[in-house]
Amino acid sequence: MDYFLSEDIRAIRELCSEIAEKHIRPVREELDRENRFPHEIMKVLADSDLFRIYIPTEYEGLGLGTLSLCVAAEELSKVCAGVATTYAANALGAMPILLSGSDDQKKRFLPGLASGSNLAAFGLTEPDAGSDAGGLRTRAIRDGDSYVLNGTKQWITNGGEAKVYTIIALTDPDRGARGASAFIVEDGTPGFSYGKKEDKMGIRASATRELVFEDCRIPVENLIGREGTGFMVAMKTLDNSRPGVAAQAVGIAQGALEEALVYASQRKQFGQRIDSFQGIQFMLADMATQVEAARALTYSVARMIDGGVKKFEKEAAMAKVFASDVAMKVTTDAVQIFGGYGYMKEYPVEKMMRDAKITQIYEGTNQIQRNVIASALIRETASREK
Repeated sequence: MDYFLSEDIRAIRELCSEIAEKHIRPVREELDRENRFPHEIMKVLADSDLFRIYIPTEYEGLGLGTLSLCVAAEELSKVCAGVATTYAANALGAMPILLSGSDDQKKRFLPGLASGSNLAAFGLTEPDAGSDAGGLRTRAIRDGDSYVLNGTKQWITNGGEAKVYTIIALTDPDRGARGASAFIVEDGTPGFSYGKKEDKMGIRASATRELVFEDCRIPVENLIGREGTGFMVAMKTLDNSRPGVAAQAVGIAQGALEEALVYASQRKQFGQRIDSFQGIQFMLADMATQVEAARALTYSVARMIDGGVKKFEKEAAMAKVFASDVAMKVTTDAVQIFGGYGYMKEYPVEKMMRDAKITQIYEGTNQIQRNVIASALIRETASREK
């Protein structure tokens, strides 16, 4: 479908497609097998100014907004979701600064993230606080002109590779989620270290590590916003980032569909190409319809955000849950179309199926997204009835 993308965003899509084909496709299997971080590809993306697209112009970005980031993430995900996750997680880590940081914080940190010379990461999840983000235990205690952090964050994308971390920690544990605050912590700060690199099922080109804070002292000026607003900062961040996860899921699904179409046109059984069989045709038709519907919803939500709509929590959750479910369904069907070959690592669809699964889990599980959607619907209905 034609989504009437601007000339700038069409150029971003073409550039990302070119980079994916030239630099990512030849090494994606190797990156996946070796669980290797794609340093060289991140440099290519940085040199191509792709880290600038969502950063405002006053901080050395291009100011092209959420839709541009979604299109870039989708194109990269068609070929390798692990590489795309590394790229998109930089935006996730930058988002608290973009949305809630002071002008001084933006001037200090955003230009380096825009250039790609620094990567960012977002630290919310903990060993005992996943879907229950209000169950945080990491503490930040004010001590003069510093805060002292103690605790751990788990499953942090870009952990150990990023230079800038936005961390949610409790400054007033007695207030629960209302006692959380957001901080910027830089790599190399004394008391800040990393756990082991996780050996994941999918998106293996991305780095996932535990963050460990042991009497980690950071300056007061690294507090984002005010004390007690950290949970709000985190929720706003995730609302803004979920269309990016949806776009990643759309890209994975599109990549799997394209692989299935090519394979079905070449594979013969019973003396015929398998795409001549109605059973395969129906699968392909459903896959294509589902991908296009997910893309339409994702782009619509991104345009809502870029258009300045204030409340889009429900719609962002809808895009994430629908697109990620589509990605899992389409990649599973692609493996089925490939048959026994689809189960083998020499063919890309088994990787796509493994990569798709995480989109149903991270940045809010799909069960939590359905809670978000239902709660919003109930509030809207109650408001209309008053």
